Amino acid sequence: MSPQILRLPEVSRQTGLPRSSIYDLIAKNEFPSPVKLSPRSVGWVESEITTWIEDRIAVTRAGDRDE
Repeated sequence: MSPQILRLPEVSRQTGLPRSSIYDLIAKNEFPSPVKLSPRSVGWVESEITTWIEDRIAVTRAGDRDE
């Protein structure tokens, strides 16, 4: 199956993050970088967003065990 590209509204919906937070995390290298689709549009690889979400869940769950 070929990679699926998500646009910003879908990335925001899946992560629960607003646009500004997504771009702040990208600047800190803490979020997948977008793929340039055209001179004025970008998208994100769906599998990279899914992995990022799964990693956040794992980190949170691991932290819950330390208490």
